[in-house]
Amino acid sequence: MKLVRYGKPGSEKPGLIDADGKIRDLSAHVADWKGDALSPQSLARIAALAPASLPEVTGNPRLGSCVAQPGNFIAVGLNYADHAAESNLPVPKEPVLFNKAPSCVVGPYDDVVIPRGSEKTDWEVELAIIIGSRASYVEEKDALSYVAGYAVCNDVSERAYQIERSGQWMKGKGCPTFGPLGPWLVTPDEVGDVQNLSMWLDVDGERVQTGSTKTMIFGVAHIVHYISQFLILEPGDVITTGTPPGVGMGMKPPRYLKPGNVMTLGIEKLGDQRQTTVAWSA
Repeated sequence: MKLVRYGKPGSEKPGLIDADGKIRDLSAHVADWKGDALSPQSLARIAALAPASLPEVTGNPRLGSCVAQPGNFIAVGLNYADHAAESNLPVPKEPVLFNKAPSCVVGPYDDVVIPRGSEKTDWEVELAIIIGSRASYVEEKDALSYVAGYAVCNDVSERAYQIERSGQWMKGKGCPTFGPLGPWLVTPDEVGDVQNLSMWLDVDGERVQTGSTKTMIFGVAHIVHYISQFLILEPGDVITTGTPPGVGMGMKPPRYLKPGNVMTLGIEKLGDQRQTTVAWSA
């Protein structure tokens, strides 16, 4: 299934995409895509519905984040060896973890705001994992059974805040609008081999990132297993899993986003995003 949230910010409704690409309203069956609505039992109940029996959503509504604001939004850094190299950092021996603020989550086509005083806002196309079952101390062999689905994430980053302002990376990762997520949550049965998906990102029509999830240092199952050793993952939590090379920080000379730039990005089987950057205003 491809699950969506549509409508104005703060008033999104749950839906699914039918075989013809139309949005079908699910608000009579589920309140929102969050928490236990993403459990295996809930998703099985939704999968048993006939899409044609659900109301068709007409027009061209805005798509919100494919999950409601998560309790945890965890990111894995330097998870592609070639990206670590362009960042002049060693390949990590264990996953590098940091937090993105749940409040940074926005829809896949919403504007991205350049933070006040920013000079080094950057892009990162990433595979996001959405958790469907409470996970604590899970074994790697069982880890994928805790996943509700996958989505595209743009892990927008302010490099000066992240790297030059001391402390932890989260300062450059959780600014408002720095977490476009969607357009859909795609359930694992439609994704197939999650470790073999092509991914890309363009800035103003120029291809800057090309990669594949097959080159991840730590795969999805290991990431879910690993994080669950340190904290409890709850249904609706989001994990974004690292980016391939081609970020602005790694260019020579470095290249960063300015107001008016357009980012388009996507991952095979998970859909595409498009954001325009805008200047911060009070």
